[in-house]
Amino acid sequence: MRAGKSEKEEVKSGNEGARAVLLDNIRSAWNVGSILRTADGFGFGHAYLCGITPTPEVDAVRKTALGAEEYVTWSQHKDTVKLVTGLKLEGWKIAVLEEDQRAISISQFTDLQISNPVVLVLGSEVTGADPELLDLADHILYIPMRGQKRSFNVANAFSIAAYGMTRTKAKAKAS
Repeated sequence: MRAGKSEKEEVKSGNEGARAVLLDNIRSAWNVGSILRTADGFGFGHAYLCGITPTPEVDAVRKTALGAEEYVTWSQHKDTVKLVTGLKLEGWKIAVLEEDQRAISISQFTDLQISNPVVLVLGSEVTGADPELLDLADHILYIPMRGQKRSFNVANAFSIAAYGMTRTKAKAKAS
């Protein structure tokens, strides 16, 4: 499923252990392109581009993705909460990357069940993830910070989390 899939068209999970990324209201086309490129590198099969998140139809997304949009399928959605609700019904686990009282450190991700397909959700750098998405989440994760700033750039945060998910999957297979 490539460009132009509408919100009404269903994206099937299909694969055990599959990974997808959901970008909700990410403003920067360059961040979106970077995330698509990183998603390809870490084996994420699909990107849900929600709200105002630009799609690969925007030149800056394509330029930064360097062709990754051809390998990571993507779909555009207006209503993120409706999409996530449907994904949960299809068996996807939802992991939201966000600073929240309920969040666990990304380093504890090894305790999560990864045999189910997982969608990693990232929200706006300014306003964070929608509180309704946090309520729907199976897991809320945060990246520990040592400096003075409270967050990483969204593309960098995705890279850290994607690496953590890949490392976790490898550990689970070795067990």
